[in-house]
Amino acid sequence: MQGLHLTADLYHCACESALMTDADTLARLCRRHTLEAGLTLVDEKWHTFPDFQGQPGGVTGMLLLAESHLAVHTWPERNGVTLDVYVCNFQEDNSRKAEALMKAIVEAFRPSDMQRQHLNRGDVDGPADAGELVLEDVAGQAYFGFRFERRILNRQTAYQRLELLESATLGRTLRLDGRYMTSEAEEFFYHEALVHPAATAHPAPRNALIIGGGDGGALEELLKHRGIERVTLVDLDGEVIDAARRYLEKIHRGALDDPRATVLVEDGVAFLARTSDRYDLILLDLTDPDTPAGPLYTPGFFRRCKHALAPGGALVLHMGSPFHQPEQVRELCGTLRGQFAHVRPYGVHIPLYGTYWGLAVASDALDPDTVPGETIHARLEERRIGDLEYYNARVHGALFALPNFYRRLTAN
Repeated sequence: MQGLHLTADLYHCACESALMTDADTLARLCRRHTLEAGLTLVDEKWHTFPDFQGQPGGVTGMLLLAESHLAVHTWPERNGVTLDVYVCNFQEDNSRKAEALMKAIVEAFRPSDMQRQHLNRGDVDGPADAGELVLEDVAGQAYFGFRFERRILNRQTAYQRLELLESATLGRTLRLDGRYMTSEAEEFFYHEALVHPAATAHPAPRNALIIGGGDGGALEELLKHRGIERVTLVDLDGEVIDAARRYLEKIHRGALDDPRATVLVEDGVAFLARTSDRYDLILLDLTDPDTPAGPLYTPGFFRRCKHALAPGGALVLHMGSPFHQPEQVRELCGTLRGQFAHVRPYGVHIPLYGTYWGLAVASDALDPDTVPGETIHARLEERRIGDLEYYNARVHGALFALPNFYRRLTAN
């Protein structure tokens, strides 16, 4: 049973069309790369589906290997492919062969985007740990994961794959499009770091906007500030909000139904284009730039955010991992500096994300790194904010004390 299971979901493939629609062409390619990888072909089965509504049908097929199998499914109408390679490692380690086979087939399809999973299967003496091991990669460079005893939800919304899992360690955990978003046990690392540095540095925030954040965690942190009169939360995917209301009360703590909160299911770009309100704080609590949230990381959108800020207001967003995604972080800082007078990067380790994570406050007036710790402490006291697990006056300054590599990465 011991083995390695590799999967890949390929998007926007630029290969020759026959690979997507002709079983013989795809079978020849898979046989060749399987043998070149040193694996042993036992049998095979391939099928081309008929055309449907003017679109060519895809191909599904499998090679049975002495070591286990290769499975391929194509969706020519989406230029998408799913791949599945499993090899047994009981008598010898076939992992390198499996990796070589996967690499060769992926390169043949020439995807512009890809999601991969790497799973070790079948301990010799039975499962060493209970539950499902759910792995994630950081920018395709590093893998990390957690075990979950239960899946509560696993469905495709109109915009993304929504998963809700549960474990004794993390509690209920939200994933979107195969990426960890938040969990009951450690959500405070991200939500407190996203909200409180800018909100506490601001002398009197009253009106705030959150774009994204359908789990309600950032909203709950904002509403801790006495003086906040209104928060508008705009999330594209209503199913995320519905799932949070039903299952993630320990994260939002009822904030989604607080009378000071207005929760809208709407595109953030469209909302900013029509609103005439001005906000003391705008928080972009989004999925990553390579997801449907991509248009909200652009110069045009940042310009709209700046226009919607009240005097002295600030924009806050997360940027990704400075170590694993340096170009993304550098480009986002540069884009923000093209719009705002002050851009202050900061960072925090987030257990669920498996790495040190970059965030930034952008403003024409507010620089949270220049606010003394004594002032931060006094404001936390005045606003009676005591229910915090991570953030405090000393941590405030530490968040902006950047490691040298991150300072160089985000230097002017």
